Formats: sequence, C-alpha cells, structure tokens
Amino acid sequence: MMDKKITDDALEIMHRRYYQGNYERLTALEEVRVNDNVARKLRELRTQAGLSQRKLAEIVGTTASVICRLEDADYEGHSLAMLNRIATALNARVKIDFVPLEKLDLS
Repeated sequence: MMDKKITDDALEIMHRRYYQGNYERLTALEEVRVNDNVARKLRELRTQAGLSQRKLAEIVGTTASVICRLEDADYEGHSLAMLNRIATALNARVKIDFVPLEKLDLS
C-alpha cells in the first residue's frame, strides 16, 4: 500500500477529502468550471466593449436579466443561439473546441 504524501496545501487536502475517487463530484466540478468560464468570458467581452448589461440586452433583443443570468457562474442554461447573438453584438464569434479529458484521478 502506497502512503499518501503529507501536505499542508489546503486545496490538495480538500481535493483528497471531497473529490479524489468520487466520479460524480469530479464531473460536477468540471461542469461548474465550464459554466464559470462562459460567464467570465461574456462579462469580459461586454465590459471591454464598454456596455452595460442593459445596453447589451437592448442590442441583442433581450432583457438585462437574461444577460445577468448568462454572466452568473451558477447558470446552466447557455444556449448556442443566444451565445451567437451576443457574440455578433460584441463583434466576436463563438468557438467550440472539443478537447480530451484528463484521466480522472479515482484512486
């Protein structure tokens, strides 16, 4: 049996305690990371364009509350159609990339 290395790294301790070996939690963590990434990129593009949520919503043809939800890291309902509308309004395009998952550490 291999002994675990002792660490005082809080993130490593939390990973070992709550995620290591738990496929469901690791999968949920990855989903949260993806949603957070989309939210951050949308907000960054909007602020770089100097637009408020209300003004972007006006340009896109939706409400400020929709833009607010899309910029919320907890939101899970991103639609490709809406992302494309926002990208067009911000002089950008949506790029989807499929990358291999790293092996999940289930040990």
